[in-house]
Amino acid sequence: MVVMGKEHQQHEEEGKVVQEEVQVVQETVPPEEDKEAEAALVHKISGLAAAIGKLPSLSPSPEVNALFTELVTACIPRSTVDVERLGPELQEMRGRLIRLCADAEGLLEVHYSDLLATFDNPLEHLSLFPYFNNYILLSQLEHGLLARHVPGPAPSRVAFVGSGPLPLSSLVLAVRHLPGASFDNYDICGDANERARRLVRGDGGLQARMAFRTSDVADVTRDLASYDAVFLAALVGMAAEEKARVVEHLGRHMAPGAALVVRSAHGARGFLYPVVDPEEIRRGGFDVLAVHHPEGEVINSVIIARKPVAVDAHAAGGVGVAELGHAHAHGAVLSRPCLCCEIEARAHQKMEEVAMEQLPS
Repeated sequence: MVVMGKEHQQHEEEGKVVQEEVQVVQETVPPEEDKEAEAALVHKISGLAAAIGKLPSLSPSPEVNALFTELVTACIPRSTVDVERLGPELQEMRGRLIRLCADAEGLLEVHYSDLLATFDNPLEHLSLFPYFNNYILLSQLEHGLLARHVPGPAPSRVAFVGSGPLPLSSLVLAVRHLPGASFDNYDICGDANERARRLVRGDGGLQARMAFRTSDVADVTRDLASYDAVFLAALVGMAAEEKARVVEHLGRHMAPGAALVVRSAHGARGFLYPVVDPEEIRRGGFDVLAVHHPEGEVINSVIIARKPVAVDAHAAGGVGVAELGHAHAHGAVLSRPCLCCEIEARAHQKMEEVAMEQLPS
């Protein structure tokens, strides 16, 4: 999902993905001016976090909206900040801030879900949500990456984990990109699912393709094997260890060949959403096919992964299961490579060429 904040400066390369290679690199010390810029940015974000933490309520209001817009505007531009290297006090601040963002986002979605439910056909009024265009771009990005890196028939059964009371991602994917697919939307909150269910009542066709299930995904086992693709929302498992457990569970129960789409964050955007290390996706039993870090209106990074398919070595002409099953395990880094991808490149002493993609940034 997309955190509040829409007005910000766009980079000249918006709408494009920069062609790059994962290269063997030496860790360098940032120039002094970069250090100063990082310190100033972190100081500003810390002040905004303190101000947000003092708000009596995170429900939508002019004051709440203004503070979160300022926060997102600060975090959006390209930055050399590595949130994983912050000291303990700043890490604690970052954790609190991500939870505040999650709470505010949830209240914003409840507010607009209730508003949309007052219409006979809520789907005709989704544009009332002020950041609806962000969801359109994010869904376009995810679908484009999925179609490129997991070629073949379009998914016919999709699960979205962490859909919330205003499941715009599922709705946009179902209507614009996967019109033949059925969607199971999982959320641990029954009230969120009841709100979401009201939004499709005016469209019988979409209603027939949209199920809303109240369950912790950790309790879902057999059903996971029936999905061609699973989308994991950014705020499912906010702590790194929680996210790792979710991914490991999905890796254990999803079908071989099924795709996993994980939302992450990069740079200063890691103050808004949890950062997911692609290595954790691999340890969970998946091949990582692509990592995309947008630089425009879309806030979330996107990781495309796939559960390996076991291949018989004789049928594959002598190529072993490990070689074939993990042929794309190291994946393609789109836009600026993150530190974990650089480490991966050094460890394997290889360079992987990335094709240019015309996708939203």
